[in-house]
Amino acid sequence: AMIDLLIKDLDKEMTEAEAEEKEGQKDYETMMKESAEKRKTDSRSLSERESAKADVEAALQKQTEAKDAAKKELAATMKFIASLHSECDWILKYYDVRKEARSGDIDSVKKAKDILAGADYSLVQTRAHRFLRRGLA
Repeated sequence: AMIDLLIKDLDKEMTEAEAEEKEGQKDYETMMKESAEKRKTDSRSLSERESAKADVEAALQKQTEAKDAAKKELAATMKFIASLHSECDWILKYYDVRKEARSGDIDSVKKAKDILAGADYSLVQTRAHRFLRRGLA
């Protein structure tokens, strides 16, 4: 009687243990499937992120090269502008001297044309001599 009761209790505990083990095995298999799915998803996500990172790094490299080229072009342009500025300064500085020289050249050409046309400038005084200016002053 008591042994039968112990056998029943033992059978009942074994049945419960088997049921718990089956439930635990089922939970374990579910967890393993979910983990495998998560690893796949994480692996895909990681691959996509690495690909995006590589694309961004390539774009950054191109932009850096473009920036460096633009800096070099800007430096060359600034150097050219500085050279133009110095040329303009020279032209402005010597404008009056050059204008006077051109006027003298034009007068000389006109006189040469007149002489070739038959004019005589031998007795015409075009400028006062220095010694006359001293005497007048």
